[in-house]
Amino acid sequence: MSVKKTVAPDPWFPPEWDIADAAAIQALDAGTATPEQQQRALSWIVHGAAGTYDLEYRTEPRDHAFASGRRFVGLQLVKLIKINLGKLKQE
Repeated sequence: MSVKKTVAPDPWFPPEWDIADAAAIQALDAGTATPEQQQRALSWIVHGAAGTYDLEYRTEPRDHAFASGRRFVGLQLVKLIKINLGKLKQE
């Protein structure tokens, strides 16, 4: 059985997107996004643009720093999505 070796893309390489992703981002910016477009835009930002759930480790320090910066943005978005606002308001 052979094992397929995967290589992490360069951290500065733009994430894949399609017309529906671009339309969702543009509608979000215009304030006219449907609920589905809002979810699609946020998903593309968190999973694609920020690479939140990707491993940021790279052997080159600058590549690692770049990937870490992208991932940090995604982690901050996910934190605000998941935070319990009711509990914060009680404090």
